[in-house]
Amino acid sequence: MKNNRLPTLAGLAFIASTNVNASAHIPTTFVHLFEWSWADIATECETFLGPQGYKAVQVSPPNEHIAGDQWWTRYQPVTYELNSRSGNKTQFVDMINRCKAQGVDIYVDAVINHMAHGSGKSITGKSYGNKHYPIYSPKDFHKPCAIKDTDYVNNAWRVQNCELVGLHDLDTDSVSVQAKIAGYLNELTGLGVAGFRLDASKHMPTDDIAAILKQLNDSPLIFQEVIDQGGEAITSVPYLSNGMVTEFKYSVQLSHVFKQGKLASLKSFVKDWGLMPSEKAIIFTDNHDNQRGHGGAGDIVTFKDKTLYDLANVFMLAYPYGYPKVMSSYEFNGDTDAGGPKVPVHQSGKLNCQGTLWQCEHRKPMIAGAMRFRSYTADNPTISNWWDNGNNQIAFSRGDLGFVAINREDKTMHATLQTGLLPGTYCDELSIDTNQGPCIGRSITVKQDGTALIQLKPMDAIAIHHLARLK
Repeated sequence: MKNNRLPTLAGLAFIASTNVNASAHIPTTFVHLFEWSWADIATECETFLGPQGYKAVQVSPPNEHIAGDQWWTRYQPVTYELNSRSGNKTQFVDMINRCKAQGVDIYVDAVINHMAHGSGKSITGKSYGNKHYPIYSPKDFHKPCAIKDTDYVNNAWRVQNCELVGLHDLDTDSVSVQAKIAGYLNELTGLGVAGFRLDASKHMPTDDIAAILKQLNDSPLIFQEVIDQGGEAITSVPYLSNGMVTEFKYSVQLSHVFKQGKLASLKSFVKDWGLMPSEKAIIFTDNHDNQRGHGGAGDIVTFKDKTLYDLANVFMLAYPYGYPKVMSSYEFNGDTDAGGPKVPVHQSGKLNCQGTLWQCEHRKPMIAGAMRFRSYTADNPTISNWWDNGNNQIAFSRGDLGFVAINREDKTMHATLQTGLLPGTYCDELSIDTNQGPCIGRSITVKQDGTALIQLKPMDAIAIHHLARLK
């Protein structure tokens, strides 16, 4: 659903040239509110996501799952009923409707490759065991075998037909299994869900996924979790025919550059890193798996890296590649199994963000500002006026719609650069707390020739765009 809402900067008078559409705010970014409750997500849509211009929310799996406080219990389904740690079906539907009223779509993390390991009880008390579940029986599963580490390199069949960490692997080639999965997804789209992250897609043959998707009543956004960093038996390429795919190489390589490399090397990163086509790529700095050392892992930049993390997100959001997902985490203090905080995000008017609770990275001024910058410049998906100092200071234009500069050095950046913008004074989108308030942050003056003096303190960035020009 297209959101044509244009956030305004109250108290500012903007100049728009005659060839600029003043409503050109195109939502281009979604956020993963990891382990948030449906009630909290609904409130967040109304108080922040909608007004700021986020396109959608990826929510945790809504299906009934095994009992337990660990985050990964959500990824062990017992039934496809909409009862989870985040809330029940009534609360889920209320969230969808309230978010949709704000122009924010809901993407569901759909766990369809497997069912829960072993035996036990669900979060609502339902029993399961010996591959008997309320919706499946032993005939619906592959014969038991374990995926070995070496299989990922040389045995695609075992990766897609054996059990991932002991989770009972559904026979997704079965017509009856495909129908049950499609029924679950159709129920969700019928309630208003706009898209799906297909968890563990790498462990399902592409033809099986295609057969399930053909049974859907609507045309939701599909993005498949395929960890492909090269050198394995299964690549992301065959999955592109089914929809979008998670580009894990982007996360690993971007983290490496921001932590250890030179930002100057980002000038040709899409080609250099061998990334998939932009229109197929779901990109992210980090996700719930790799920030815990799973999912391909590597030395990933996360909220624990503070300002460095903000700068990495600024680059991701400012550069026109892929469909970016912003991560919204919680503090887990080294316990990679820990579930979310016991307190809600929104509590009697109080926001339990940052500190030792929910991190709410998507609310940080620099990240939210970069998200808005991406939206305001979406009509020109090109890069021009690239500049770097050969090290860790870079800048580039988004055609004639915007300009961004990043200083990831421990010394001040001081350079006169071509912005591509009309002359005037512009408000820095990254230094304001909200797009509803006045320009209380920095301003940048562009001269008649389109150049501007850019002065940035260490570990800082600015972003200006055509709709933030002051009188």
